[in-house]
Amino acid sequence: MDETRMHEFMGKLVNDMGGAAMIASVIVGEELGLYRAMADGAPVTADDLAAKTQCNPRLTREWLNAQAASGYVEYADSRFRLPAEQAMALADEDSPVYVAGGAAVLASMFLDKDKLVQAMRGNGALAWGDHHPCMFSGTERFFRPGYRANLVTSWLPSLEGIVAKLEKGGKVADIGCGHGASTVVMAQAYPKSRFFGFDSHPASIVTARQRAADAGVAERVQFGEATAKSYQERDFDLVCFFDCLHDMGDPVGAARHAYESLTDKGTVLLVEPFANDRLEENMNPVGRMFYAASTFVCTPNSLSQEVGLALGAQAGEGRLREVFLEAGFTHFRRATETPFNLVLEALK
Repeated sequence: MDETRMHEFMGKLVNDMGGAAMIASVIVGEELGLYRAMADGAPVTADDLAAKTQCNPRLTREWLNAQAASGYVEYADSRFRLPAEQAMALADEDSPVYVAGGAAVLASMFLDKDKLVQAMRGNGALAWGDHHPCMFSGTERFFRPGYRANLVTSWLPSLEGIVAKLEKGGKVADIGCGHGASTVVMAQAYPKSRFFGFDSHPASIVTARQRAADAGVAERVQFGEATAKSYQERDFDLVCFFDCLHDMGDPVGAARHAYESLTDKGTVLLVEPFANDRLEENMNPVGRMFYAASTFVCTPNSLSQEVGLALGAQAGEGRLREVFLEAGFTHFRRATETPFNLVLEALK
């Protein structure tokens, strides 16, 4: 027994437990509007914040104490302050680094713990639609800032000839569209193009249609309930998979169906969680987060479907290339990347 090593690990474990507790605190603060009430950067007392948000003063003070102890807010002279940098992540939903709303995904992982235990003791299956409802809203809010920040400015321009097609008037499929965040972003940017979103989760399709209506793009966006292998529409210039292919039971079949639905010179845009090809290369904060989420969400969802290939959220570019080459594509490349995403292009 190396006592020094044991104490180092206990320090790491206690730090992680504190982080997990703070994520629960972030979810509460986001839902109650506590961060938004501090977004102007002005110092406030606990009583001031409680009155402003109509929350219990004593619990508000304890919540603020936890925020200060974690460095999420500043504390001095009995007042608390949310700096602008933290406000971008915690209070400003239009910020490209806003994460507070997406923390609900982690809440679902705890709420669905018993379901995962049952899956691990059985065939590994836990379908997407069987998660707590906060999984669906949290997923939308987790990914939407990245789509708003990168999709039109970086990801689509990195593809060969796609922007010109969309500006002229193209036809786009968004597979596994969820609440339609990515579909709406593209529809707002390219008013001459038509967009079709497909998802197998009925409740998500209902929400997606409302999102399109709220954004004023419903006349050019159609959402329909379908799997990645069952949608019937054809002749797409662009087929998109945003952070969903690895969740599918039969990603090869999904890629093959996309191949068949494209025009002769059509393109697939594949956006996946950033990963290298080997576990040893993914032992970092991003890899840790995605492997953990994949255990609860991505891999059991794939195992709940036919084939059950179970790529996982850290499949890596090499494994994804194999999927698309097997599906019939002849060209596959990394078009660009972010710290959290691989952005890949596949051509016939």
